[in-house]
Amino acid sequence: MIDFTQKNEAQLWHAINDGVMGGNSQGRMQFNDNSCVFSGEISLENNGGFSSVIKSVEPLAKTVDKITIHVLGDGMTYQLRLITYIDGYRVAYKHHFTTSRAKSKDKPEHFELLLKNFIPSFRGRVIDNAPRLRPEDVQQLGLLVKNNTAAPFSLTLFKLNVGSSTNNS
Repeated sequence: MIDFTQKNEAQLWHAINDGVMGGNSQGRMQFNDNSCVFSGEISLENNGGFSSVIKSVEPLAKTVDKITIHVLGDGMTYQLRLITYIDGYRVAYKHHFTTSRAKSKDKPEHFELLLKNFIPSFRGRVIDNAPRLRPEDVQQLGLLVKNNTAAPFSLTLFKLNVGSSTNNS
């Protein structure tokens, strides 16, 4: 489990914005009261349009087949990314989730994402012949937002649980 209500959690995430490809989007993970917030501004300048944060993790147990994430969103679509390395290449298995526009009194949304539905990608392109995602190969977790419109974004995170459908974790 990742507990985003712990003050030091935000420090464990590293931002990777579209500046790696010449863009000007800005994003970061910060602690705010009792949660972590992934927020920033998407810019389309210089072919930009995405922001992400990643965190190194211990490999997941072989029995893990789902991830549940508890968030307050802004109406935008985000990706949860599980990152592996195959033959020396970084492969991100991604799963989209679309948040509701949050109001200050809203309760967190819970998204249950099945590992079998994560899609392998490399530099934004789907990899058709990639091996199936094995939880024990996951080395990093990530969040990514991309948009075809310049806009601010904000995703408030409370917790992320990994589990197995057989034990209802």
